[in-house]
Order: sequence, then C-alpha cells, then structure tokens
Amino acid sequence: MFVDCHTHVFHPRIAEKAKMKLAEHYKLFCHCKGTPDDLLLRAGRAGIDHCVALCAATSALQVRPCNAYAGYLQHNYPRITAFGSIHPDCTDWKQQLDWLRSTGVHGIKLHPDFQHFWLNDPRLYPIFEEAQRDFIFMIHIGDSLPPEKNPSCPYKMAAILDDFPHLNVVAAHLGGFRQWSYALDALAGRDVWMDTSSCMKEISDDTLKAILKKHPRDRLVFGTDYPIMDPQDEIDALQKRTRFSDNEIDEILANGTHLLFG
Repeated sequence: MFVDCHTHVFHPRIAEKAKMKLAEHYKLFCHCKGTPDDLLLRAGRAGIDHCVALCAATSALQVRPCNAYAGYLQHNYPRITAFGSIHPDCTDWKQQLDWLRSTGVHGIKLHPDFQHFWLNDPRLYPIFEEAQRDFIFMIHIGDSLPPEKNPSCPYKMAAILDDFPHLNVVAAHLGGFRQWSYALDALAGRDVWMDTSSCMKEISDDTLKAILKKHPRDRLVFGTDYPIMDPQDEIDALQKRTRFSDNEIDEILANGTHLLFG
C-alpha cells in the first residue's frame, strides 16, 4: 500500500482561508483545494492508496474542535488516517489523549511555529511520557530562522529523542525545513522517521545526497504537504531529485504502511 504521510485537509467552509494562511506563511502557492475529497481524488490519480491528514490546534481552545475533526475524518474516510492535536496550554490534555484513543486516532501533529510554543517547552515532556506508548508524533521541524531563534529545529528534536528514546516520531521535511544542514548533523541516521514533504524544491543537491546516504531508506516516508503540492507532482520531483529507481520510490511510498500499521 502506498501512503502519503503528510497532508492537511480542511472543512470546505474554511478550506480557502486555511490555504491562504499556509501560502502567506511559507510564501508558497497552494496548488490544490484542501478538502478531503480533492485530496483523495488526486492521491488516487497518483497511485496513492492511503493518506495521513494532520490537524494542529493553534491554541488550547482549538484542541477539542481540532480533535473532533480528526475523529470525523477517521470515521468517515476509510482511506484517511487522521492525526489529532495537543497544546501545552491545554489543561485537560490527558482527557484529550483518552478521547483520541477512544475514537481510534493514534497520531498527534505538533507544529510549534504555528501553535506558538517552543519544541523544548518542558510542559510537553509529561505529554510525551503519557503518549509515547500508543501515539505516533508528526512534528514540524525548521524554518528560515536560525535554530536558537526558531521554535522548532533539528537540535531541539534531537534532545527530545535523547530523553524519550521510545517515542515514535516523524521529523517532518527531512528533519528540518530550510534547516537541512542542521538536520544532517543532528537527526540523520538516528532512530527517527523522516518525511519528504516540502523539500524537493529547496534543498541543495549536496545536502539531499548526504542526508539520503546517512539516513536509512526504510526510515523515510513520502509526504506531499497537500494542499501545497499535488501528489503526482511530488512523486515526480522526488524521483528527479533523488534519482532513485522506480523500485526505490515504491519502497518509500510503502514505508508509510509500516509506520501506521506496524
């Protein structure tokens, strides 16, 4: 089964507004509609069988509705695995984790830059401790700021892996969006998943080659960052930039099955 491990979908009522926010922050054009039906249509055209849809609450007040939407996606779209959200300002985070478990949602998306906290916030540690047994964490890493000024960075992620060696983590964007040299230093080769989303247009050839040489291919998963990118376009870009064979690309597309279902 081929899996897109990094997508974002929104209710049709807010999809356009959410897309504009994404485009404004990253100075990118969103190529797709941002709805579940559009995602699955485009994924199917690209030969992708299953998608991970990520939800991230930008405040504690949004955690509950965000997780409710994740539960809705999980139960109404068999080809989607939904990831819920948590926030260090959320005082009832234990109840939220229990609620996610009860609805069959076993993934959590953290995006410190959008959620307005730092990845090394000590309030996250009890959440990691409680959730590490049965949740997958998809964590956004990196931005244009240097690590010491960036809420998320490869070094902060590496420190969490040191403290929680059994945490099941996907370090998004090959471990550090626009911080790939730091990702090569701090995360490549470690026991952590990396996804390929939003990398192929910006990462340098030398750094991409170095990360792929150092990090095992069976710990790479495919991601598009839909609606920013179309799935077929990202498959084509991945093959062009990595020069992987068809079989090697298929391996990366299939790794998401091992991530999600063991």
